[in-house]
Amino acid sequence: MFWVLLLLPAWAVAGAACTRLCLAAVRAAAVDADAGQARDLTLYEAAFLSGGPGRVADLTLVAMARQRRLLLAHTGWATVVDPRGRDEMERSVIGAIGPEGQSRIAPVRAAAAAADAVRGLADRLVSAGLAVPDGTRTTVAAGVRQVRGAAVAVLVLGAVALLMPASPNVPRTLVALWFALPLALTLSCLAIARIEVHPYSRWASPAGQRLLGALARHADGDGDDRTYLTSVAVRGIRAVDEPELRAAFAHREPYGRG
Repeated sequence: MFWVLLLLPAWAVAGAACTRLCLAAVRAAAVDADAGQARDLTLYEAAFLSGGPGRVADLTLVAMARQRRLLLAHTGWATVVDPRGRDEMERSVIGAIGPEGQSRIAPVRAAAAAADAVRGLADRLVSAGLAVPDGTRTTVAAGVRQVRGAAVAVLVLGAVALLMPASPNVPRTLVALWFALPLALTLSCLAIARIEVHPYSRWASPAGQRLLGALARHADGDGDDRTYLTSVAVRGIRAVDEPELRAAFAHREPYGRG
């Protein structure tokens, strides 16, 4: 009956891991359930939900460049034309360029992405249930990893139990069946998590993604300046069609992985 001593930790590991993942999934679902009524996203909000802080900085630079209030040279330099920012994001960009009015795009983008204005935007989106809190993403991912580890542990313990000398009163098929139960629990939990948790992107919650989807449908084709900037917010710099402007952003450095 030594195999029972292996079955007990197999059940304990599987049960603890699945419980942790279920609790994390419930907390993640609560973010979506608490989301407010459907509303229109601002361009900055759409940029953050699509690509994070770096995308917000890119959008601000492109918008100011198209309005000729900022010159972005193909060599990777930014020059201030109009030092009066129209909102917090623009003032962050101008402040990042510095008092000389000229700077490389890469440090400007990094400083603007880390500015208080972007952090405040992120906090508001999280409070509205449109962005995924860092803790939620980490908890769910850690829960999935723990369940995967539990499945491997159950397999190992089951294999050890089956390799032990057989008991005349307990056939091996019955031992295998007992270990198959916690294994089935972990595998089914992973399958459910894949269905329920996969809608979360790095930045947008399911509610945020629904609003982004509605916004993206209006970002295709020719249109006014807002349509163009909407495309940049949703798709990033690859939506920029001016060769000079695309060349300028070729010198940028990534902000994290956003």
